[in-house]
Amino acid sequence: MYRTVLLRLSAGLLLLAGCWIAYTQNQNKQPSNKLNKIAEDLYEIEGDGGNVAVYVTNEGVILVDDKFEYDYNDIVDKVKSVTNQPIKYVLNTHHHGDHTGSNAKFPATTEFIAHINARKNMIDGKQPGPPRVTFTQETAVFLGGKEVRARYFGRGHTNGDVMIYFPALKLLHTGDLMAGTSPLIDYSGGGSLLDWTATLDEALKLDFDTVIPGHGAVCKKTDLLAYRNNVDKLRIRVSGLIRKGTAKEEIAKVMTNEFGWAPNSLQMTRGFEGMLSELKR
Repeated sequence: MYRTVLLRLSAGLLLLAGCWIAYTQNQNKQPSNKLNKIAEDLYEIEGDGGNVAVYVTNEGVILVDDKFEYDYNDIVDKVKSVTNQPIKYVLNTHHHGDHTGSNAKFPATTEFIAHINARKNMIDGKQPGPPRVTFTQETAVFLGGKEVRARYFGRGHTNGDVMIYFPALKLLHTGDLMAGTSPLIDYSGGGSLLDWTATLDEALKLDFDTVIPGHGAVCKKTDLLAYRNNVDKLRIRVSGLIRKGTAKEEIAKVMTNEFGWAPNSLQMTRGFEGMLSELKR
């Protein structure tokens, strides 16, 4: 079972890499998504871009993320297939376009919420649809007698990643603080390998059983713990190599052979040099 989950999560990481690169190239593509029921009144839209959570209440719908711009109509159609309630809120887990690409397509009646760093990253990157509402540590949405909490636990994938907690369902949407089996560190977006483990440690203190990762199959709390341990293993391994004075080329081979960082992957091209710089300090 554990092996199967890891294989699925690995596939999810490949999807993450492809989605991020494709953001500026795929606006004319047709969506390829499916709707999965996860719990009572809670659905997931998986396929293109990041995993979207759909929480249905009798006063409206709360979404977590909204994939690419070209997915907007498909997302709306899938929501309409389970409820006639309007989409009232969208919580963005971070700024990347495979999670925020549809922001600007929604009507003004939909409110967007994100961490203040995520909004800044969107503005700095001239991305459409930066949220009007931000927070620094924690916020909550109460709608139709239901509660959704957004929490900032610290840096990891970027400096603006938040996790979305559904307390009544004991469910956590991690955004890309969990995606695949090995971290993609966006140093240009303020990410940090050094902080990532501590960030996940704080999230693991929450009372939850089910995890919707940023990409990949829905899984369990034990899988998030396994992901956390792999992040820590990577940090310890690379730090040790740096202390020994190992050549950069040899460290790159270790990343490929032991952690699956393909030579031309986004993990390597976006994160490798920044990781070496961060761990040398």
